[in-house]
Amino acid sequence: MNGEIAVVSVVGIGADGWDGLPEGSRRVLREAEVLIGGPRQLALLPTADCPGERIPWPSPLRPAVPGLLAAHAGRRTAVLASGDPSFHGIARTLAETAGDVALDVRPHPSSVSYACARLGWPLEAVETVSLVARPLAALSAALHDGRRLLVLSEGAGTAAGVAELLRRTGWGGTRIRVLEQLGGPAERLLDGTAADWPHERTDPLNVLALDCVRDPGALRLGAGPGLPDEAYEHDGQLTKRYVRAATLAALAPAPGELLWDVGGGSGSIGIEWMRTHRDCRAIAVEKSPERAARITRNAAGLGVPALRVVTGPAPAALAGLPVPNAVFIGGGLTAPGLLDACWDALPPGGRLVANTVTLESEALLADRYRRHGGELVRLAVSAAVPVGGFTGWRTAMPVTQWSATKGSSDS
Repeated sequence: MNGEIAVVSVVGIGADGWDGLPEGSRRVLREAEVLIGGPRQLALLPTADCPGERIPWPSPLRPAVPGLLAAHAGRRTAVLASGDPSFHGIARTLAETAGDVALDVRPHPSSVSYACARLGWPLEAVETVSLVARPLAALSAALHDGRRLLVLSEGAGTAAGVAELLRRTGWGGTRIRVLEQLGGPAERLLDGTAADWPHERTDPLNVLALDCVRDPGALRLGAGPGLPDEAYEHDGQLTKRYVRAATLAALAPAPGELLWDVGGGSGSIGIEWMRTHRDCRAIAVEKSPERAARITRNAAGLGVPALRVVTGPAPAALAGLPVPNAVFIGGGLTAPGLLDACWDALPPGGRLVANTVTLESEALLADRYRRHGGELVRLAVSAAVPVGGFTGWRTAMPVTQWSATKGSSDS
C-alpha cells in the first residue's frame, strides 16, 4: 500500500437485492476484488456482475475483523451489510476494530426507515431496541404504556420470544406487528397481540413493531429513578425507594459512564443507574453468592441484563475492575480500606456517594467530609400508617449520605 491508508467500502443492501442498489453502490461491488459479508447478503449479488472473491464472515465476527482485512490488504475490498451499515450495523464494528483503515460507507434505507414508512410512524418519535446478539430481557426497560417501539430481530424465533416475555411481565395487551423482508418482493406483515400471538416462527429477516399496552394491575415502572420497592426481589437489603431516588440524583449518571455499586445487596442502585440511559454501565460487587444471584435476576427482570455482577468481598474484589466514573457504597463501609480504595479508584471528576444508618459508619463519612468536602446530608422518610382508628407517621431509620466529586489534587 506504500504507506497509504487502506480504504474499505461498506455497502448496505436490502431485501430487494441487486435491483434496489444505486449505481454508485453497484459500481463499488463490480470493482471489488474481495467481497465480505454474511451468506445471505453475498447470495444477493449476481456472479456475472460481481466476480470478486466471496468470503463469508467467520464466527465470532468481531475478533476476526483485523486479521481478515489484513489478509487482503492491497486488494479492493467491499463489505456487505443489511440496510444502513451505520445503524446497529457492521460499520461500527469495523471502525472500532479495523485499525488504520478508512471506511467508505454507502447506506441503503434501514429496516427501521422501511418499517416507519409502512406503519406511518414518525421515525424521530420511535425508540429502537436491538435484540441482535442481546438477551430478550433487554427489551423490558423500554416498555412504557402507550409507547411505540421497533425491535431489531435476532431471527425467526424472536417474535414468539418477545410475545412470551410481554405476557409474563404484564404487557399481554401489546400489539405486535412483524414486518418481514422489508423492501423485497416477499414483504409480509403479521399482526396480533402478545396475549394470543400464534406464530412460533417467522421469516428470519424481520422487524417487530410494538404498541405497548400495560395490563390492568401490572406494576407501573417509570423512566426515572425511584422504582417501587415491589419491583425488586430482595431479602431486606434494599435501598428504599425515596432514598434510592436521592442517591441516584447525587450520583448524576450520564450516558456512557460506569458505576461501581459496592455492597450491591439487591442491585437497585446499579440497575436504576443503567435504566437512565442505554449506554450507562454498572458493576455490582456483592460478597454473598445468594445476593449476587438475586442481583442478576433483578437486572434481567428490569431490563438491564448487561449489568455485571462480581461476587466477592470489597475492597479485594475491586482489584482489576475498569476505572469507574462514579462509585456508590451501600454497605460494608467499616471494612478496612474500603472507603479509601473506592476514593483512590476514581479519576478527577469522579463522584462517590456513600449511605449508612450506623453511627460507626457515619463517623467515617464525617471524617471524609472534613477532608474532601462535598455534601453530608441526613435523609429521613416518614410514611402514614394506621394508629388504631386514626393515622400517624412512622419514620424509617434516617440515612446519612456523603457525596463528593474528586478534584485533580485530591488523594
